[in-house]
Amino acid sequence: MPRRFESTTSVDALVSPEGSLEVLSQHEVNRLRDTSRNGHHDLLRRCALAVLSCGSPLDDSKALLELHPNFDIEVLQQDRGIRLQITQAPGDAFVDGVMIRGIREHLFAVLRDLVYVSNEIEINPRYDLHSSQGITDAVFHILRNAHVLRTNHLPNLVVCWGGHSISREEYEYTKDVGYHLGLRGLDICTGCGPGAMKGPMKGANVAHAKQRTPIRRYIGISEPGIIAAEAPNPIVNELVIMPDIEKRLEAFVRLGHGIIVFPGGVGTAEEILYLLGLLSNPENQQQPFPVIFTGPASAEAYFRQIDLFIQQVFGEEMRQRYQIIIDNPPAVARAMKQGISQVTEYRRQLNDAFYFNWRLKVDLIFQEPFEPTHSAMAELELNQELPTNLLAANLRRAFSGIVAGNVKEQGIRAIEEKGPFQIQGDPKLMRSLDQLLRAFVSQGRMKLAGDTYNPCYEVIS
Repeated sequence: MPRRFESTTSVDALVSPEGSLEVLSQHEVNRLRDTSRNGHHDLLRRCALAVLSCGSPLDDSKALLELHPNFDIEVLQQDRGIRLQITQAPGDAFVDGVMIRGIREHLFAVLRDLVYVSNEIEINPRYDLHSSQGITDAVFHILRNAHVLRTNHLPNLVVCWGGHSISREEYEYTKDVGYHLGLRGLDICTGCGPGAMKGPMKGANVAHAKQRTPIRRYIGISEPGIIAAEAPNPIVNELVIMPDIEKRLEAFVRLGHGIIVFPGGVGTAEEILYLLGLLSNPENQQQPFPVIFTGPASAEAYFRQIDLFIQQVFGEEMRQRYQIIIDNPPAVARAMKQGISQVTEYRRQLNDAFYFNWRLKVDLIFQEPFEPTHSAMAELELNQELPTNLLAANLRRAFSGIVAGNVKEQGIRAIEEKGPFQIQGDPKLMRSLDQLLRAFVSQGRMKLAGDTYNPCYEVIS
């Protein structure tokens, strides 16, 4: 995708909420202002800057902060509610000094979710965040508070995964697939960023307009550590910020009715391993859940490489949980529509909710937050003798660590200080993993096009 030039202007502004936002208590305001470890000002500042930098070519949260060192945000409590004092914000977020409406909506969605998670989830004894059911309840309530659970909708939400740094040909392909999904009345949910997350929404938007679809849903789900690399694209009309990557992934699979995977890099591989790890659970094997890998003809080698890795590591049975369709957007849309019809019938038979998949079994190992430190990465057990779901979970964590080292501020600083992460395991598995990662690097899928990639990891057999 072509790069935009960074705006050289900065803007100071006083911003009121778009729509309604609950009045914050003085305690909540103080925590949002507090720069200490127990405060949320730094987190709010990072997420707000990412939202205001929509369209930026940067996929590095550290570089984004360094580009705008004087940016700041302060929550002001007033008699009629709250306002945000924005200092030295990127000028591209404003038109004639007024913040673009969609960006303002995203900004207050960030504030809404940070406050809710802090006050209603993290310190609430009602949620046992060390148990599987407690974490699922937390995911449900975060989504409900964001008003993305619609009880009067038949299943029609397609989750689209893929890279934020893809070629123009791959981007146009994601738009084409989104267009054919939209013609069939399907809505889109993505990681909210550019590339393969924006393309399906853009295509579906045109199709929805043609079909005069009255309610058009383009849901973006992010988390604080990744939002700078995948700032919400302007088509997103429902934004949710989950507290960590694990809850973000669970939100995708609980909310969506089918998943399409476009070309990507390690982040996409992480998502694939998470999904296949869940679907390999015996309790989930009878549940219909359509999964399609797709891309243009030029991306066929990418998916064949992933397919080979899955076969080498997990065996033939795992390959039955997805299908690969190359260079055929209408076929992808037809297959997804048919798969979602099976999901609808299954949930009707079991009298299950359409808007949240309660029956999907998600083991605790897929839910517990993983902090990719050097020691945690080195200690991951990567052995093909492990049960399938455990091996998938550990590989997912390895890829999560590489994502952190590539784009997350904390991970980038850790690599600068201590060098690359060490990933080790049995020799056969490490050879397959190294082959896959080398393919990602050679295909330019680790960084934005034109950037030189310095690996943040070493694979040791």
